Amino acid sequence: MLRWPYTFAVCLSAIVGATAIWASQHYDVPMRDPDGFLGPAYIRLPLIAVLFFAVGIVPSAIRNVGIRHCLAEIRRIWREEWNWRRVGNILAGLISFYICYVSYRNLKSDLPQVRSHRYDKELLDLDNWMSFGHDPARLLHDFLGTSFSAQVLSVIYVAYLPLIPLTLGAFLVWGKDMSLGAWYATALSLNWVLGVMSYYSLPTLGPAFYEPQRFLDLPDTSAAQLQRSLFRAAGRFYQDPSGGSTYGIAGFASLHVSVVVSACLFLRATRQKRAIQIIGWVYLGLVVLATVYFGWHYIADVFAGAFIGWAAVVIGAWATGNTKWQKRRRLVEVSAAAGAAETAPHGDPTPGQVPAERSR
Repeated sequence: MLRWPYTFAVCLSAIVGATAIWASQHYDVPMRDPDGFLGPAYIRLPLIAVLFFAVGIVPSAIRNVGIRHCLAEIRRIWREEWNWRRVGNILAGLISFYICYVSYRNLKSDLPQVRSHRYDKELLDLDNWMSFGHDPARLLHDFLGTSFSAQVLSVIYVAYLPLIPLTLGAFLVWGKDMSLGAWYATALSLNWVLGVMSYYSLPTLGPAFYEPQRFLDLPDTSAAQLQRSLFRAAGRFYQDPSGGSTYGIAGFASLHVSVVVSACLFLRATRQKRAIQIIGWVYLGLVVLATVYFGWHYIADVFAGAFIGWAAVVIGAWATGNTKWQKRRRLVEVSAAAGAAETAPHGDPTPGQVPAERSR
């Protein structure tokens, strides 16, 4: 796997893809493209790749020579910084991520065919115990209010949908270290696989779907509209599983939390800019608030999601040869510091260095 860091991700996508196809045939539920309203995948994926390539090249060319001469600069950048190996790695990351995501969505849709029992009552009782006899969602409604806060948290929750693919594209296209892009793509792919495994291990609906009357005082937001659309799609699926609707309701664990945890841990492990790391952790905190506030998940779902996010990053690091990435980074920094010390004039010690005579 260390010779090509995408080996694990490609094998994972092949296995989960084959599992989704088998489940579709076994339970007579056709495979569906969950985001088919954006166009077929064989058109959408190349367009996404071209967009990422353009974003990776065009701004750099304009910054170097300006708009008038940017075409020549684009050709130069393409010749010097891009090759088919790099393009192949980017496509491997995008395709493996997409196969795992589509398979996850289809296996999630098969859940009612496989597991009929739900554990919502048990997790709801656990929520009340962890909140000292109170409803955690109600506590947030009373503390944060149900007007402006609801609108803000709704935007935060729904923004997750485009943000994650954008971050993946940024690391795959803009990153010069191929193994780091593979690490992030593998971690995100693992989130889908581990997440659907958690759905089957402990099937739940989530508070807003198990007891929707508890959330009737919330205003109409994009999050509420998404919940209603999932309600309607679930009803159509129960009436005709082989029809055109996809079942998309599952509580344990929270994939919103798991994926954002993976992103935050990856940003920290790869030592991205501190401001970006802070934004990531703040966004994670808001996602946790939103997921409980709107009743998408129970508190236990949040903890399980955090564990999945951590496990995905750890396994992804191992699978792509990045378990010692931070150690290698420290060795490079120490070597650079040692080189700077050697080139400094002997009579003028570097800051923090004490001359041998003075130290004696």
